[in-house]
Amino acid sequence: MGKRFETIAAMACMTTLLMLFNFIFMCSGLVMLISGIYMRLRLQDYVEISTESSGAALLGISCLGAFVTLIGIFACCCTARGHPALLYLYGGFLVLVALLELCAGASVYAYRTSLIESFDQGLNKSMTLYGTDQSTKMHIDIMQSQLQCCGNRAYTDWRDLTPPKEIPASCCKVALGECEVTDNDDIFIEGCYRRVIDFISSNVGMVAATAIGVAFFPLIGVFLACCLASHINKARYEQVS
Repeated sequence: MGKRFETIAAMACMTTLLMLFNFIFMCSGLVMLISGIYMRLRLQDYVEISTESSGAALLGISCLGAFVTLIGIFACCCTARGHPALLYLYGGFLVLVALLELCAGASVYAYRTSLIESFDQGLNKSMTLYGTDQSTKMHIDIMQSQLQCCGNRAYTDWRDLTPPKEIPASCCKVALGECEVTDNDDIFIEGCYRRVIDFISSNVGMVAATAIGVAFFPLIGVFLACCLASHINKARYEQVS
């Protein structure tokens, strides 16, 4: 009788811990989903300027976040039903999620490197199209206004183009009606390259590090799910015997 009581108490403890884990796990999925979408929107203008990169890696993080959220909901059902087979299946899903998060973190980190390497060439190419392509003009204007920069490496890049172009109004740091683009006191003189690289490194790097860091978190759930399944089987065996 004493052993059976201990088994029931252990099951109650494991169930409570696993439910708590499921809630945190589901919340982590929602955070990944929102972070991926948010960063994709934040980086949209810089991705469009880049010659090679796309936002697939960040969208992948969003999809993984949605998958983790669904697994978290499934986990709550498995824990509530207390069926050992479902709990072991849940543990298998958690192992898969851990592997996917590791891959996602590495993919986002590689995406960051690719975006940085291609941005320099892409911005130079986009500057030559400025004024002839409305979409390119919009992305450059948004970038220069938001980051308070002008040109690629410096504001003089606009004049060094072939043929030279007039410095855009988006380089102005004073009101447009009062801005004289030929006056260095009225415009941003720092180039956009360094500011964009810092922006990409800090934001995308944080997402990648978070994905890799939380990849080991599901292993706690694997341990709890397997322990609960084992205690349920043990309780059933003791009840029969």
